[in-house]
Amino acid sequence: MPFRLLFPLGLLCTLLRLHHGAPGPDGTAPDPAHYRERVKAMFYHAYDSYLENAFPYDELRPLTCDGHDTWGSFSLTLIDALDTLLILGNVSEFQRVVEVLQDNVDFDIDVNASVFETNIRVVGGLLSAHLLSKKAGVEVEAGWPCSGPLLRMAEEAARKLLPAFQTPTGMPYGTVNLLHGVNPGETPVTCTAGIGTFIVEFATLSSLTGDPVFEDVARVALMRLWESRSDIGLVGNHIDVLTGKWVAQDAGIGAGVDSYFEYLVKGAILLQDKKLMAMFLEYNKAIRNYTRFDDWYLWVQMYKGTVSMPVFQSLEAYWPGLQSLIGDIDNAMRTFLNYYTVWKQFGGLPEFYNIPQGYTVEKREGYPLRPELIESAMYLYRATGDPTLLELGRDAVESIEKISKVECGFATIKDLRDHKLDNRMESFFLAETVKYLYLLFDPTNFIHNNGSTFDAVITPYGECILGAGGYIFNTEAHPIDPAALHCCRRLKEEQWEVEDLMREFYSLKRNRSRFQKKTLSSGPWEPPTGSGTFSSPENHDQAGEKKPAKQKIPLLSCPSQPFTSKLALLGQVFLDSS
Repeated sequence: MPFRLLFPLGLLCTLLRLHHGAPGPDGTAPDPAHYRERVKAMFYHAYDSYLENAFPYDELRPLTCDGHDTWGSFSLTLIDALDTLLILGNVSEFQRVVEVLQDNVDFDIDVNASVFETNIRVVGGLLSAHLLSKKAGVEVEAGWPCSGPLLRMAEEAARKLLPAFQTPTGMPYGTVNLLHGVNPGETPVTCTAGIGTFIVEFATLSSLTGDPVFEDVARVALMRLWESRSDIGLVGNHIDVLTGKWVAQDAGIGAGVDSYFEYLVKGAILLQDKKLMAMFLEYNKAIRNYTRFDDWYLWVQMYKGTVSMPVFQSLEAYWPGLQSLIGDIDNAMRTFLNYYTVWKQFGGLPEFYNIPQGYTVEKREGYPLRPELIESAMYLYRATGDPTLLELGRDAVESIEKISKVECGFATIKDLRDHKLDNRMESFFLAETVKYLYLLFDPTNFIHNNGSTFDAVITPYGECILGAGGYIFNTEAHPIDPAALHCCRRLKEEQWEVEDLMREFYSLKRNRSRFQKKTLSSGPWEPPTGSGTFSSPENHDQAGEKKPAKQKIPLLSCPSQPFTSKLALLGQVFLDSS
C-alpha cells in the first residue's frame, strides 16, 4: 500500500486560499515600503542591543541582556551582521565595524571551533564584506580585490580549518582547534552538510588569493560524497570520514544534509561548473523519486527508499528557493505553499512537524527565528512577483515582533504552542532572517542589480567588472560577487605574458624572413580586459582524484542538535530518552 499523507482540513483550506492569492488582513497586498521600514527597525533593535549588552561575545542573550560565546569567540554577530548593514544602506557603521574587526578578532586562540560554522559565518562573512568594501566607501588598498585586510583575515580563518581535511577520504572532521590544529580522540563521524558546504567560500578564496589549496580540498570533499551515494542515488545523514562508511543512513533534504545540495547548485552557478550541476540534477531525480510525497519531502532509508520519518523540518524550507535557482518554479511554489500552511498554523516553523498528524514533534516545538522560509520567499518573489510571497514576509514580521521581541533584542521561541521564549538570539537572525526579509521588500536594492550598472576595477592582472549583480548567497546569506573570481587570476596574467612573447617571436621571425628591419610597435600589446562575464574557470575535475596526506590524530564531528525522534541509525528510528 503506497504511503499517503493526510492534510488536516484547516491546512487544506488555507492552502487553497493561498493558491488563489489571499489578500492581506485589510484586503490589500502588503505595502513593501511599510514593511521595509519595519524590518529595518527590527534590525537596529537587535543590533543595538547586541552592541550595548553582548559585544565582544559571539551572541546576545536577550532575556538577561548579556552575551556569551557560542561558535568560537569571534564576535560572531558583528561579522554576520556586517554585509546586512550595507544592504540596509548604513555605510558609516559598515566602515566602523571593519576597523573594529581588524583590531579585535584573533584566530590564534585555544578554542575548538566548528569547521562548518566557522566557514559559513566567519570566512563567508569576511569574504563578502571584503568584496563589498569599496561599495561601502572603505578606502581599499592597492591591488584590491586581490588583497585587503578582510581578505587576509578570511584566509587566516580558512587556514585554521585545513587540518580537518587531512583524512584518508579527504572528507573533513567537524571540529578543529584553532591553536593546536586537532584534538586527539575525537569522533570521525561528520554530517553530510559539514562535508559538502565549502566550495562557495573556498573557491572564492582560492580565486582571490591565488592559492588553489582551498578550492582543491572543497572539491575533493564534494567528490567523495558523490562517490559514497547509494545505488538508488541517495546520501545519508552522517558518515565516518576515516572509512567512508555511513553511520546514519537517513536520506532527506533537511538537517545535516541541506547545504550540501545547496552548494552543488550555488557552486555550479558561481564557477559555471557543469559537473556540479549534473551531480545535483542526478540527486534531484532520486529525491523526487524516493522522498517526495504530495509536494512534501520525507526522510527515507538511503539504500531502500522506505520512509523512516514522515516529518518536515524547518531547515528544509530552503528547498523551494533552491528549486527556483534551477528554474523549477511550479514545484517550488507548491512546496512553499505547504510550508507556509505550517507557518500560519503556529506563527513560525517548528523545528520538526509531523506531517500525517499535522502537529509538532515532542521537544522540537521551538522556532529559533530561522530564515529558510523567508529565503525561499525572496527567491520566488524575484522569479514570479506572486503577492502571496509578500504575505509570508508580512506574517513573519508580525509574528516575530509580537512573539519574540523583548527589551534587549529578539529571543528564540522555545515553544510555538505557548510562545515561551529562550534566552538566545543566534547570529543568523541578523545575517539571514532580517536580510532576506529586507530584500523581499526592497526590489531596487543593489543586490538585485540586473547588470545595468557596474564598477570597472583595475587590478594587477587587468581590468575587471564588479557589482553587476548575480550575487551568490552562501548558506549564511553572505553575498559573493561572481565576477570577483575573475579579477585575480594569476594564470590569466601568465597566459597573457606567453601570448605576448609568442606574438613578438613570430613577428620577428616573419620580419627576418622578409629581410626587413625589425620595427617597434607603437605600444605594447594589450591583453583583453576583464568584462565581468562569468566564464568557466579552469578545469578542476582532477582535483577529485587527489587525497590529502593522512593524519593520525582523529578530529571531531559536525555539530548536531538534540531532538526526540533522532535520525535513523541503520534505517531504524529511535527515541531520545533524555
